[in-house]
Formats: sequence, structure tokens, C-alpha cells
Amino acid sequence: MKILAIGATGFIGLPVIRQLMKQGHQIALFHRGDTTASELDSILHFYGTRHQLPNFKAEFERFAPDVVLDIIPFTEAQAQAVVQAFSGCTQRIVAISSGDVYRNYEGLQGQGKHPPDPVPLAEDAPLRETRYPYRDLEGLDFDFKQNYDKILVEQVLMNQPELPGTILRLPAVYGSGDRQHRFLPYLQQMFDRQPILLEEEQARWRFSHGYIENIAGAIALAVTDDRATGRIYNLGEASTPTLVERIQRLGNLVDWQGEIVTRPKDQLPSHLQMNLQWRYHLAIDTTRFREELGYVEPIAEEEALQQTIAWERENLTATSPE
Repeated sequence: MKILAIGATGFIGLPVIRQLMKQGHQIALFHRGDTTASELDSILHFYGTRHQLPNFKAEFERFAPDVVLDIIPFTEAQAQAVVQAFSGCTQRIVAISSGDVYRNYEGLQGQGKHPPDPVPLAEDAPLRETRYPYRDLEGLDFDFKQNYDKILVEQVLMNQPELPGTILRLPAVYGSGDRQHRFLPYLQQMFDRQPILLEEEQARWRFSHGYIENIAGAIALAVTDDRATGRIYNLGEASTPTLVERIQRLGNLVDWQGEIVTRPKDQLPSHLQMNLQWRYHLAIDTTRFREELGYVEPIAEEEALQQTIAWERENLTATSPE
């Protein structure tokens, strides 16, 4: 299969490309050229920015990809550019979306007055009623925050009769290379043999996660399996623990004997008080993907956590002052 991937040189994209190359597919990449890896030297590269995509249409037609994978479509305009660039020269677009499309995300941010939707959230769960979820978030350094909205991306890509789409809604992704270091704040306290302090409602909050290699495998499967055509899928773990349960699992793997202490919000130090409505859970249901495409994680949770912990230890060692 011939696959063209957009922006697939980073934390999520690179492991996907590795898996597709291992499977023997012919790969081309469209990216800015800012980051790359020597292992990708043997494949075809197109260098440009997203707004330049339509300018490469003739070159894309010569490559004639069976499927186009867009790792980072953030805005409605970007999705429209993808349609313009690849209409008539590919059979399907696979695009990465997010669990932030669900209405519970709106509630979590305090932007909705609706009651929490029950979890786990299936693909047909209510979506946000507002748009542009990151416009008003202070401290977020993100080039596209003013126009970011995965709901609009999905609407564009799933309403092209001549260019079928597949949408993959991702959870929080963790593992080696995670620039957000999702587990590091808890691990640092564990390594320092400190207790962990949480808001009471936060401790019970459920937020779906996925290990990077498992998520990459799921994306690769959706790209190469035609049964995914015209479908929207949640990706992530089979079941979502509470935050306390997730922290305890980490603690067990590092032999942490400390305590998780929960307090009402007004009894927490100011730096731990978050303006979030924790009763709005972001646990998503991945049953559809597993049943329709036969997906099973290649790496079990314990091994995934162990590998992540080892990477974070190396990161701490590399960045600690001498």
C-alpha cells in the first residue's frame, strides 16, 4: 500500500511510520523538515508548510497514495486544504482527532451548564456545544489556539462524498518522547518518597490514556484496513481507572510506599487548586474499534508503564544539575 503522511515526524507520527515501514508499505512524508530521523532517509519527502499543501497537488498525484494520514489537522481551514490537495488522487483520508470533541470536555472547563454525560463516552456521545475550546485558556502557547477545533476538522473530512474519511479520536498519550511528561509530577514525588496531594473530586476523575506504541499500532491498523472507511473511532485503553487508581499503579511499579492524600479544593495549596469541574469525566469507550477491526494492544499496561517510568528516570538523570 502507498501511504502519504502529513506531519508524521514527532511523538505520535514517527512510531506510526515505523510500524507502517515494518509492514512493508511504501511511505511518503509531507512536513516542514524541522524534525526528522535518519531511519526515514530512504523514503520520499515533500517539504512545505500546511498552507502550501494544495501547491503540491501535481506531485501528490504522481505518488498516487492509496491513503493519506493527517497526524496534525488542527483547524477547519487545514482540513479544507487537505481536501483540496488530495481530492482525485487518493482513496481515503485518515485524520487524528481528540477526545476534546465531547461535551464533557466543555463541562470540565466550566463552559457548559449541562449535567455530565455518562461514561465511557462512545463515538455517538454528545459533542461540545461551543467551538474553539482553547481560545481563552491562559498560559497556553499554541500557534493555532485561536482557530483550533477538532469538531470542525471532523465535519469537513467526513462530508466529502468523493473522498471518504476515517476519524481517530485520541486519548491522553504517554510514553517515551512525551513532551508533556504526563506522569512525571507523580513519579518525581514518588522518587523523592513524598506523599501525593489531590483534590477529592480530582482523585475520582477518569481520563482515558493510551501508550504511544499501542496508539501507533491502532493508527496503523486504521490506515491499512479498508473496513475503517467512513468510520469514527475512539482509541485508548480498554477501561479507564480513576486518577487515584492510576497513580497507585505507578506507585506499585516503583515500590512507592507513600500516601495519596485527598482534600477539599479550598484546603489545598494554591498551586494545586485547578479551575476544573472534575465531575465531567473524559473516559472514552473503545469497543467499536476493537470489535470492528479486531484490535488488541501489542503491549500490556504494566510493560507500558514500566517503559515509561524507565524513560522518565533517564530524563530526570539527563536534566538534573550536577
